[in-house]
Amino acid sequence: MQGNRGRDTRAELAVRRLVHAQGLRYRVNARPEADLRRTADLLFTRLKVAVFVDGCYWHGCPAHFTLPVTNVDYWSSKIARNRARDKETTDVLQGRGWRVLRFWEHETPESVAQRIGEAVRARRVAVRP
Repeated sequence: MQGNRGRDTRAELAVRRLVHAQGLRYRVNARPEADLRRTADLLFTRLKVAVFVDGCYWHGCPAHFTLPVTNVDYWSSKIARNRARDKETTDVLQGRGWRVLRFWEHETPESVAQRIGEAVRARRVAVRP
């Protein structure tokens, strides 16, 4: 499992390139809150927008995830814990005023980048005095 990337996946890189091309600047693989031991794939700190690009296998995509045939107990509980952690992270961040965006790795980078750009621009308008 050491060969599986925790960051800089192909899906993340594609999205980051397109978001950067829109002129948006962000932090990569950063903690939204210092006391929260979680990192967002893209983070717009001033606007409080956290973006997660979840892998279909590791986060249990309803469209693509299939449980392995061997060691079923381990993998089913592992994926369930990942899903629970994702939900908890979203709930905590939203409770603290963050806009949380979650995408699956199978979504097209163009549509993901467009939705991120729209959300960031909407937050800029809302934050302006």
